[in-house]
Amino acid sequence: MSSAPERDVRVSAVVLAYKSEPWLQRSVEALLSSEKVIVDVVLVDNGCTTDDVDVLERLDGVTVLRPGTNTGFAGGCNLGAAAATGDYVALVNGDAVVEPTTIARLVEEASRPDVGIAAASIRLADNPALLNAGANPIHVLGLSWSGRMGEPETLTEPMETAGGSGACVVIPKQHWDALGGFDQEYFAYQEDAELSLRTWRRGLRVLYVPDAVAVHRYEFSRHDFKMYLLERNRLMVVGTLWSTRALVLLAVPFAFLEAGMILLALKQGWLGAKVRGWRWLWTNRGHVARRRRELQAERVTPDRLWMSRLTTEIDAAVIPVPALAGLVNGLIGTWWRVVRRWI
Repeated sequence: MSSAPERDVRVSAVVLAYKSEPWLQRSVEALLSSEKVIVDVVLVDNGCTTDDVDVLERLDGVTVLRPGTNTGFAGGCNLGAAAATGDYVALVNGDAVVEPTTIARLVEEASRPDVGIAAASIRLADNPALLNAGANPIHVLGLSWSGRMGEPETLTEPMETAGGSGACVVIPKQHWDALGGFDQEYFAYQEDAELSLRTWRRGLRVLYVPDAVAVHRYEFSRHDFKMYLLERNRLMVVGTLWSTRALVLLAVPFAFLEAGMILLALKQGWLGAKVRGWRWLWTNRGHVARRRRELQAERVTPDRLWMSRLTTEIDAAVIPVPALAGLVNGLIGTWWRVVRRWI
């Protein structure tokens, strides 16, 4: 195990302030009270509707950025990280409160030369013994979700994970800069999955650290704009990171998933959002193509290796018809076992 970080290690924590967030002051104050490392906070005002930003700006160690518009999670994190002066960048949700040693524990793991991202154990505020997000799976068809949601944490050692939740992660500033941060076009959702997979493709590991805890005031929501972003961004992740060969070999399962998403959108009333996502991808195909060229060129790890991090098992809780989970997983798993030898 790597040694605990020295007290003079500096971490810049990027926190976004959006609308009215009752935990924002607690979140920032907890970061500033971190032990074993020096933490400053870059607070990005993405449209805060209370006086919290003005109050927090008076605290030592807090820098406030006011872009004047809602830049989304991706854009806000990029702005904050550009102003960061620490050796490490931490991304922490404004509705998440870290324990005193959480940031230092993440730095301890992120300081390993083969690690690019260290992700915290995100716990439910109503019951901090239960997970909100842990080691987040990423599916071969681009789906991603909160790992082991609602389950008790039993792990005691860090583990490799396909995806690290952007609710609380620590990234060496050098690695963040090498990646160029998030693609701001994501706005929100799936940008953390993309960053995680890019890390694996560059030959570095993503670690989930179960004893680095952040309590999250999580509220489940489903609305058209969220579904638009989730589906659009899933297709952007796949369309830019998956190789041409992988896209061809997985074309049939992709087609069935799209058909399933259309049926689900019809049932739940967000078909317009799904169509809007396709329209955006077509209208912005130039950006997607440029992004694809950039990300394909940066890969140093063979597709067969980094794609081995992906799962074929969709959590039954993610499928609205749980009875179909076994059948869907079985079919996709069989398909992947057959085609992956040609990836």
